[in-house]
Amino acid sequence: MKKRYWFGVIIIVGVVALLAARSFFVPRTLELPELNGELHAVETSHDGLTRHYRVYVPATLQPQAPLLFVFHGSLSTGEVMREMGARQFDRMADQRGLIVVYPDGIERHWNDCRASASYAANQRNIDDVGFVRQMIEELVRYHRADPARVYATGLSNGGHMVLRLALEAPSLMAGYAPIVANLPVDDNLDCDKQGQPVNIALIEGTDDPVNPYDGGVVKLLWDDSRGEVLSAAQTAQYFADLAGYTKGPEPFDLADTEPADDGYISAQLWYGRTHRVGLFTMQGGGHVLPSVNTSFGVLGGDIRDVDAADLIWTFLTADTQAAGLP
Repeated sequence: MKKRYWFGVIIIVGVVALLAARSFFVPRTLELPELNGELHAVETSHDGLTRHYRVYVPATLQPQAPLLFVFHGSLSTGEVMREMGARQFDRMADQRGLIVVYPDGIERHWNDCRASASYAANQRNIDDVGFVRQMIEELVRYHRADPARVYATGLSNGGHMVLRLALEAPSLMAGYAPIVANLPVDDNLDCDKQGQPVNIALIEGTDDPVNPYDGGVVKLLWDDSRGEVLSAAQTAQYFADLAGYTKGPEPFDLADTEPADDGYISAQLWYGRTHRVGLFTMQGGGHVLPSVNTSFGVLGGDIRDVDAADLIWTFLTADTQAAGLP
């Protein structure tokens, strides 16, 4: 009888944990945009592994279109990441004429720079940087995309994948935008820093329950194997130093257009030289991406003043006026 009792308890705890994890990564979408393009599923082979990614292509696409990679977080997929963003990256693709790419990691994870991480992509040292290079080559070949205008963003583990690209392949892309992801401390860093400046926009939440804004141990539910990270400010300063900025950033607040959400976005920008560095802080925001049409629930405060898609694209492409920046 006791064995049956404890077996039942274990099953219940497992189900509750599964539901909790699912709630972390399946937010509620408030409204979806009307789209005119098509989503294509692609299967390819890299480094002896079958890999998958999805490509959103607008109905009217000019040659030499830019590419934007959107990397999913832990325990997720490219398809889920597309929905987490309420398909706003696709909406922007229709408006701006770019191609959006949603890749899948190995066993729902990316091999990022955190040496202590326990998931398979890290332990097996999957060559995700090489996979990204191959996707770019394929998209240039099949869609005539512009290899000089490639950008990347990602959430959480996906944001850490973007940081890996920025550190190890700084010339591969024209801009990087990690969301709720700080650089690992040196003792937990498993990447080869090239020490080259990049255009980068960091989006971080002050009330993030997973990736601590002020630095510390990253913890996802009961799992703290991802180790310690720097603060958001230290991460931004690292890239500002690489770009040669000796003066402090220019601070200001973005318009608080949705007073019913949990906060607003403040910004610190280093720009005016050859590379742009921005730290966009979601004041009161959690482990979320800013989205007009998504509610993240237990991951902390929602910020619905602007869509991440618009903020990232306009900053990285230097269209600061469109982003509401000075």
